[in-house]
Amino acid sequence: MHRPYPERQFPSGNFINRELSLLQFQRRVLAQAADPEVPLLERLRFLCIVSSNLDEFFEVRVAGVKEQQRLGSLALTTDGLTPTELQTRISREVHSLITDQYNLLNNTLLPALATEGIVFLRRSAWTDAQHLWARDYFMREVMPVLTPIGLDPAHPFPRVLNKSLNFAVELEGRDAFGRSSGAAIVQAPRALPRVIRLPSELTGVEYGFVFLSSLLHAHVGELFEGMNVLGCYQFRVTRNSDMFVDEEEVKDLRATLKGELQQRHYGDAVRLEIADNCSEAMEQFLRTQFGLAGEDVYRVPGMVNPVRLNQVPDWVERPDLKYRAFRPSRPRGLEKTQNIFTALRRQDVLLHHPFQSFEPVIELLKAAADDADVVAVKMTVYRTGTDSVLMEHLVRAAQKGKEVTVVLELMARFDEEANISWAARLEEVGAHVVYGVFGYKTHAKMLLLVRREEGALRRYVHLGTGNYHPRTTRFYTDFGLLTANEEIGADVAEVFKQLTGLGQAGKLRHLWQAPFTLQPNVVTAILEEAEIARSGRKGRIIVKVNALLEPETIEALYEASQAGVEIDVIARSVCALKPGVPGLSENIRVRSIVGRFLEHHRIFYFGADGADKLYLSSADWMERNFFKRIEIAFPILDLKVKRRVIKEGLRPYLGDNCQAWELDADNHYRRKNPRTTRRSAQEILLKELSGISMA
Repeated sequence: MHRPYPERQFPSGNFINRELSLLQFQRRVLAQAADPEVPLLERLRFLCIVSSNLDEFFEVRVAGVKEQQRLGSLALTTDGLTPTELQTRISREVHSLITDQYNLLNNTLLPALATEGIVFLRRSAWTDAQHLWARDYFMREVMPVLTPIGLDPAHPFPRVLNKSLNFAVELEGRDAFGRSSGAAIVQAPRALPRVIRLPSELTGVEYGFVFLSSLLHAHVGELFEGMNVLGCYQFRVTRNSDMFVDEEEVKDLRATLKGELQQRHYGDAVRLEIADNCSEAMEQFLRTQFGLAGEDVYRVPGMVNPVRLNQVPDWVERPDLKYRAFRPSRPRGLEKTQNIFTALRRQDVLLHHPFQSFEPVIELLKAAADDADVVAVKMTVYRTGTDSVLMEHLVRAAQKGKEVTVVLELMARFDEEANISWAARLEEVGAHVVYGVFGYKTHAKMLLLVRREEGALRRYVHLGTGNYHPRTTRFYTDFGLLTANEEIGADVAEVFKQLTGLGQAGKLRHLWQAPFTLQPNVVTAILEEAEIARSGRKGRIIVKVNALLEPETIEALYEASQAGVEIDVIARSVCALKPGVPGLSENIRVRSIVGRFLEHHRIFYFGADGADKLYLSSADWMERNFFKRIEIAFPILDLKVKRRVIKEGLRPYLGDNCQAWELDADNHYRRKNPRTTRRSAQEILLKELSGISMA
C-alpha cells in the first residue's frame, strides 16, 4: 500500500494554508450574496450558506487546531505555521468575514427584501397591534416550553447543546425563596421556529416575519416575575463535533457510534457567538463557563444564527426573486419506454447532474428489485438522507429474495445517525450490511447489479462522482456513468469483494483505487506528461476537484509545469498549490467556479500524447482521499462519452468569465469580469442540456 511519507519534507513556501484557503472560499460564496445580478432571495440563501459553512469549519477544522494547541503540539502546517499562529490568523479572518456578512445582511439584503414586501419586523418598530399579537403568540406557543434556569449553588450552569439558541439574562431583586443570583439562562428548544410569520393584515405586507429572539426579548420578564431584567442577550456556542473511535478498543462499530453521537452535542467549545449589546460582565462570565479566549468570541448585530433564514426563500412564493426553475433532461438512448438493461448493453450512458435527471439511477435500482432475472445487488452508501427512495428500493429488493449487499459508511460526518437507521432497516429484511474497512471511510460511489441472461451472468454498473442522494443531485454538479462493460464490472466486483471479505487486493484492469493505486497513478500520469513535454511534444493536464492539497501530487504538478506542461486546475474550495510563480509554477493556472450549483464533479484529464486519458472520481486530491479512504477513479472508455465529458465538464469551466475566480501568485482570488460576451459554464450547460437560461 502506498502511504504518506513522514520522512520527506516539502518546502513550506510552496504551499497555501488549507484553513485560510477555505476561508477565502467563504469570501467567494459571500460575494454571491453581494452580487446584484443574483436573484434577491438566492442572495439570502448564499449568505446563509456562509454561516452553515462556518459552523462546520469551527466544528471540525478549528476544533482540530485547538486540540493541537491543547496538546502543546509544535507541528507545522504545510505552509510553516504553528497551531497558535494559525488560530490567530483564523480568528482575525473570521471576525472580518462576519463583520462583512452582517453588514451585507443588515444594510443591503434586509432593506432590499423590505422593498419587495418581505419584512423582518424589529421589536422597536412594532405597532400596538403587533405587540398584542406577539404577546399572545409568546404566551400560547413559546412560554409553555421554556425552562428558565436561575444560576445559584443548586442550579449550576446548564449543559448547552452545540449550536443551540440560548439567552443569558441579567437580573436584580429577590425571588419567592429570597434568592438573588443575578443571572439566569433560558434555552430555546429546537422545536420552536426561529422565524415566525405574522398575519398580513397586521403588517401591511405580504410577508412579515419576526424572530423568536425578538419575541423572547420582549417578554423575558414573564419568566422572572417580580424581578427586574437588566439585560437579555442571545448567545450560541459551537463545539468540537469530530468523533474519535479507538481502533484498538472498538468491538461493534455501530454500537460504539450510537454511544458517541449524543456526546458530539457536548464537545469542547470552540466558538461563542453573542449579541453585540451583551455586557462585558456577561461576556466574561460566558467565556469562563466555556473555557474560551477573547479571540473566540464573535459579537454579532442580529440573530446569532443566520442559517435559520434559509427557510424564508422556501416560504416566499416569489419566483421573480429566485432562480428560474428547470426540468432536468433525460440522456438520449435512455427513453422511459425502453428496457434499461437493453439500452446499457447497447452503449454506455453518461448522466450530468443536475442538468440531467438522476431518475435513471433510481429506475435502474427499481428495475433490479422488480426483475426476476436480477440475482444480486451491491451498493456503497456514504450519504443518502433520512428519506431515500434508493434505499427503499434496496429494502424491496431484499424482501423479494435478491442477494442484497450494502457497504454503508457509518462514519460519514453528520450523516451517522441516518446511516445507522438504514443499517438496522436493511438488516431487518435480510440484506447483508457491512461497514467497509475499519479506519478507511468508504467514499467510492458504486452500484453493481448481477443479472442472469441467456444462461450466463452479466454485470451492470453505475459509478458516480457524487452521493446517492436524490436531493443533492438537484443542486450539485456531478457525473454518473451507467455501463455494462464487462471489464469495468469485473473491477467493481473485485472492489466489493475487498470491502466485504478478507484477502490481498486483486489487480484491477481499469479502476484506480485508494488507498492502493489512486495516488501513485495520479502522480505517474502527471510525471508522464512532464516527460512528453521534455521530449518537445505537448503536455497537457486539466484537473477539476473540490480540493487540491496533497503535497506530493502538488510537487509533481510543479515539476510538470517546469517541464513545460500546460496545467489548468479548477478547484472549487481549497487549493494549497501556488500558481504562476516564476521558476516553480508559471505554467499552472488555478480557478474556482462559484454559482447557482455547487461544483462537485472530479475530472482528471491527461493529454497522454494525443490519447486523451480521462478519469472521473469521487476523490479529491487530498491525503485523506488518497490514503485514508476507499475511493475509485474510473476511466471513460467510450469515445462519445469522453467527448461529452470534455465538452461539458472542462471546456465551459475553462472559458467561464463571470462566475470564475482566478488565483494569483500572491494567493489572492480575483473574480473574472466579462469584457464582451458573457460566458457562464452553468448557464451554458443549463441551456444546452435543459433548454433554459439561468436568468
